[in-house]
Amino acid sequence: MEIAVIITKKHLNRRQVLTGALGAIGLPVLDAMIPALAQSSYKAPKRFFGAFVPHGAAPGYWVPQGPTLDTLPFLYQDFEPVKNKMIITSGMWSESSENPPGVTGADHFVASSFFSGVKPVKTTGAGVCGVTVDQVIAKKHGQENLLPSMEIALEDPGSGSSNCGEGYTCVYTNSMSWSSPTQPNPMEINPEVMYARMFGVGSSREVQLQNRLQDQSILDSVMGSSKELQKTLSNDDNIKLEQHLDNVREIERRVGIALNKSDSLPEVDKPFGIPTNWGDHFKIMTDMLVLAFQTDITRVGTMTMARDLTGRIYEESGTSMGFHSGSHHGEDPARIKEFSLINRYHNSMIAALAHKLNTLEEHDGSSILDNSLILYGSNMGNPNQHFHYDTPLALIGGLVKGNRHIKYETKTVTVADVLTDVLHIFDVNETDTLHDNVKFNGKTFGDSTGRSTGIV
Repeated sequence: MEIAVIITKKHLNRRQVLTGALGAIGLPVLDAMIPALAQSSYKAPKRFFGAFVPHGAAPGYWVPQGPTLDTLPFLYQDFEPVKNKMIITSGMWSESSENPPGVTGADHFVASSFFSGVKPVKTTGAGVCGVTVDQVIAKKHGQENLLPSMEIALEDPGSGSSNCGEGYTCVYTNSMSWSSPTQPNPMEINPEVMYARMFGVGSSREVQLQNRLQDQSILDSVMGSSKELQKTLSNDDNIKLEQHLDNVREIERRVGIALNKSDSLPEVDKPFGIPTNWGDHFKIMTDMLVLAFQTDITRVGTMTMARDLTGRIYEESGTSMGFHSGSHHGEDPARIKEFSLINRYHNSMIAALAHKLNTLEEHDGSSILDNSLILYGSNMGNPNQHFHYDTPLALIGGLVKGNRHIKYETKTVTVADVLTDVLHIFDVNETDTLHDNVKFNGKTFGDSTGRSTGIV
């Protein structure tokens, strides 16, 4: 068993991993990784997570009444533990989600436009959109990480046809993360494959079958390396290491539950290991994202929480209403109230993620959430009429001043304006490249005409 312990001036390398026959496991920041003289100047990395959900929000259930979040509206009540690190905006305009002037057809292309601030070109071909904010941040902060960014989806992007919205290619719905105007990034829905990318297990059909038959875990294979490392650590570091390995073990256990444990693989070429319950799926994917943040595997993540036009029913939300059909509530107060239960359920999952990040301590005593920004929203306000103004958008994390409701006049501030602010939060400036040879001008991003007021 190889022992990957790297000693440099009597401290562990920040990129320290435990290695074994099946892969490697990254480690959280330990005291032993930071020389005594440098511990007081340790600076935690900035991290970004962008989450998009289609179909808007129930009118009347999500706008705060005043300039602070002392009393949270129904849809956001689960954010109570982290509201001091939260901004809720209202009056926001998702202008890039609207069809270009003179272009007809449905507007079910919005996943790709939401974080790019660019209206996609109407085509059934390869697709032309815009670079997304997560990829600009990844170029600035993620190039030394194992994964510069992680793209997560909770519904199969291959479930649609070649035409998603009256002449718009499905690539606009399938990916919300674009490296360039012509390069969408595939979104991963399978926790087994995501786990493999993070920790090194092969994800080919042959390797998956071999690992199942062996019934071995990555954690088991690195235990020898772990025991040797523990001999060199302080008591505090050993506690951190044990907690981290317990988290990895728990994820392995849950991936194992989702897997088909038979001795053969399905004959059809399709993902497996995907929980059938949406909440379980969300939790296991975001738990892996949290581990990736802790171990600095990545500093950037995005998630599409649902596909546009999805009819999915969320059993745990308290309603059997399908998501898309429920969004067309016909202005019926009873149906709007029922639709709000789906919105509240989605929001509760993001709130749980934020709360977890807020409980995880960095080396300097701050929390991971203190050094992170979660940007979470939808492309519609009232979805019954497909209105793309007065849309919900929230920013959660210690990189913004929280406990605030920022109210904008309708159609005066766009999501792209806020994306421009986000780039400034992550220190992107005029010397940085958005994509190819295109530089950030420091003032606008996508279709933005300037920065918003009050975010930064």
